[in-house]
Amino acid sequence: MSIIEMIGAMAKDAKEASRGLRRLGRAQKDLCLNLMAKKLLDCQEEIIRENQKDVTKAREGGLSPAMIDRLTLDEHVIRGMADGLMEVAALSDPVGEIRGMWKRPNGLQVGRVRIPLGVIGFIFESRPNVTVDAAGLCLKSGNAVILKGGSEAIYSNIILGNLLREALQETGLPPKAVQVIPTTDREAVNILIGLEEYIDIIIPRGGEGLIRFVTDHSRIPVLKHYKGVCHIYVDRYASLDMAMEICYNAKVQRPGVCNAMETMLVHRHVADDFFPEMVKQFRDAGVELRGCPESVRLIQDMRPADESDWPREFSDLILAVKIVSHMDEALDHIEKYGSNHTEAIITNDYNRSQRFLTEVDSSVVLINASTRFNDGNQLGLGAEIGINTSKLHAFGPMGLEELTTTKFIVYGQGQIRG
Repeated sequence: MSIIEMIGAMAKDAKEASRGLRRLGRAQKDLCLNLMAKKLLDCQEEIIRENQKDVTKAREGGLSPAMIDRLTLDEHVIRGMADGLMEVAALSDPVGEIRGMWKRPNGLQVGRVRIPLGVIGFIFESRPNVTVDAAGLCLKSGNAVILKGGSEAIYSNIILGNLLREALQETGLPPKAVQVIPTTDREAVNILIGLEEYIDIIIPRGGEGLIRFVTDHSRIPVLKHYKGVCHIYVDRYASLDMAMEICYNAKVQRPGVCNAMETMLVHRHVADDFFPEMVKQFRDAGVELRGCPESVRLIQDMRPADESDWPREFSDLILAVKIVSHMDEALDHIEKYGSNHTEAIITNDYNRSQRFLTEVDSSVVLINASTRFNDGNQLGLGAEIGINTSKLHAFGPMGLEELTTTKFIVYGQGQIRG
């Protein structure tokens, strides 16, 4: 069977599986999700063994430490994956929820009901735990999913897909509801994004190059975010101790993820007091700083930033730094260079915090908290399938409700249109 035939057959099977998922109640889906979690925990050694094949290959191929960190599965990560599935099982099922009913003058009862999107093509890079997150969310929301992971995680994705399929079979659910494309051939992406007859939506998750390629070539609607250029603005009325702790967390905890801070904006009024200790903490953590001219004058051995640094997602221990004269300058910088992903302000001034909330156009805007909280689990959605910055049909982390849409339902008593 050719790769075109293989993926075409998978898409056709997924379409059929999506019909079966529509008939399921919450109890059936939750039973399967909990069995999936159990299988992950029971098969930890096997999962880690297959994952190490990917990690070894990644090291030999020169992948960055941040990328290898995202690729690695250990007992802690696997426990987190299992917990995520059980948390999704505990969430309310959005499918079938009535979103209002109203009566028309002719007596028709009209309403809207929440339904699955159908078949989701999910294309992602590096992080194999995403295989489980996506599968769990799609199953609970009644969607079939075809997963195309990156070549760097092929062994991990295949074993995880096999375990998930076993749980589907053992609980009597359509086994083709979750499928992993078992090839590293790049042509698989081109084939998948052309199957509009079977697939309802494409969700790419990875680097900007992947997402732009998918968006440019897909014949199917795409939910996307190109990159996470996240800012923290340290206002003149900020608590500096709190600002240091938040900025350090946002940059250092996991620098390779899309909600890590990439640019720190600091009000000139607090720069003299804030910079020396903050810079010391960053440098002790191995962060390379690239600053505006005023930042460089203040910290003389700081590397000067160039224009390409401001819109850049470093995904590494690199941070762009700019001193601003006033809040308007910070807002203008975010408007120009931000990616509609995540922005935060550190301030004790209520009016300024509310202005920041109102004027910043990003999927998550925070006051006095780390950008690292732009995450479906942290925001109470359960595991997320991705963060959408394109606003249609969802904006921000996509949990269960964002993987559904609504249709109209109408109850009549013989009415005809005159």
